[in-house]
Amino acid sequence: MGHRITKIYTRTGDAGQTGLGDGRRVAKSDPRIRAIGEIDETNAALGVLLAEELPDDMRALLTDVQHDMFDLGGEICIPGMCRMTAQHVERLEKAIDAYNADLPPLKNFILPGGSRAAALAHHARAICRRAERTLVALAQAETVNDGARQYLNRLSDLLFVLGRALNRVAGYEDVLWEKKKNAGEEQSKRAEAP
Repeated sequence: MGHRITKIYTRTGDAGQTGLGDGRRVAKSDPRIRAIGEIDETNAALGVLLAEELPDDMRALLTDVQHDMFDLGGEICIPGMCRMTAQHVERLEKAIDAYNADLPPLKNFILPGGSRAAALAHHARAICRRAERTLVALAQAETVNDGARQYLNRLSDLLFVLGRALNRVAGYEDVLWEKKKNAGEEQSKRAEAP
């Protein structure tokens, strides 16, 4: 088993720099490091979701995704490396299609919520979208594997569908957004204002 981590702190990052997988030192504010951090944050959010009671099939899927996310962070850590492939993206698409097939069609936008697990799936989705935006920004300055961006895009879609599916498993309805729900309240406040 390769290298073992025996010491957690090294003090090498105390001056605000960190190392990439190819040995280069860059600022911790570097767009590549920002992308790695947001991929890691997405993975941590998946870990929180996995701490909930989940159906076995979802647990297995999300555990596989966590491994993919670690590989994705490694890919971004070594410029020019390509680990995320069309097969990774297709696996997510198949899962999206399978879970979505059992859900009623959406006729309205939904709000993040319902069961705790569904809310955590939506929270992970929002973090994943931020990671995707950061990776897109990095790709505007440097070469980034298309598979990496596509994977994050599909993962956020999967987390949206899983949020709906988790609500259904828990017996909750989707929390529907109501257009102009508070519009009447605002008009009343304006009418009462001196």
